[in-house]
Amino acid sequence: MRILAIETSCDDTSVALVEDKGGFKVLENIVSSQIKVHKKWGGVVPNLAKREHQKNLPLIINKIIRGSDPDFIAVTNGPGLEPCLWVGINFAIDLAERLKKPLIPVNHIESHLLANWAELGGKEVKFPALALIVSGGHTILILVKGIGRYEMVGETRDDAAGECFDKIAKILGLGYPGGPIVSQKASELKKRKYDIKLPRPMIYQKNYDFSFSGLKTAVLYEFQNRSLKIRKSKDYIREICFEAQEAITDVLLRKTIKAANDFKVNTIILGGGVVANKSLREKFKKAAEEAGLEIVLPSAEYCTDNAVMTAITAFFNRDKAGDWKDLSADANLKIGK
Repeated sequence: MRILAIETSCDDTSVALVEDKGGFKVLENIVSSQIKVHKKWGGVVPNLAKREHQKNLPLIINKIIRGSDPDFIAVTNGPGLEPCLWVGINFAIDLAERLKKPLIPVNHIESHLLANWAELGGKEVKFPALALIVSGGHTILILVKGIGRYEMVGETRDDAAGECFDKIAKILGLGYPGGPIVSQKASELKKRKYDIKLPRPMIYQKNYDFSFSGLKTAVLYEFQNRSLKIRKSKDYIREICFEAQEAITDVLLRKTIKAANDFKVNTIILGGGVVANKSLREKFKKAAEEAGLEIVLPSAEYCTDNAVMTAITAFFNRDKAGDWKDLSADANLKIGK
């Protein structure tokens, strides 16, 4: 079985061809990044992203479609930026009708969760599991009773973790996207000298929700209260990036481990662009081992948005396939309850 998948939920245009032969084989995976387009704006501009998807998608499809003969077409229909979602959906509908193939709609959150299946091989995941999906637009904890059986148990009440990284980088004048830049500066810290202390919002609350807007504000006040000389210091920038990264990771880790213990799960599953952060990955691996839990996390290639994860999710949702002429974008599509 071959699935041709299209992903345009935000600012990456991606098309993949994945084959299932008792395990997933990635035949093609092309991702066209728009970072250069949005960099000068300090974040994704939906209408610019839409324009780039319209320009890039036909070019990418033409590289893959010849001789591919897919059994299904799959497309992300939410959540995401609605103008961007519509580009992929309209293109997928036209392609499915032209090739006379059934079309499968895919939930973007579920696809970040199932991105891990691209590299599992024959390894089975022990359920129940707890999934943390953490990206620029989402910070969500999901109780996973099995594939397709989800219950959302926690989410961010304001900024997502990835969004917080971006805003912190903008405050510090580091550019966009913020996550990789903040991570790089943090890794360069040799010794603390400014005694920077940032809050860990909601870390000790009994719920499983998150809030990162206060952390962003704390970074702003910390930065503004320093002299211009200190603000321009490389050591200061490294230290505040390190402390901000530690604060975000500490909250994510404590909340996840608490929920994992409370729900008595066997496995922790990570997904989303922020999971590419090396410090976060190391801390989660160590914490899972100490808690006696299995941990499943994707390689950096499958953390950020890509159509491979869309194709894999479509495989597990192939019972939803149809002509889907009335398929719509749902910018706020949920997963589970």
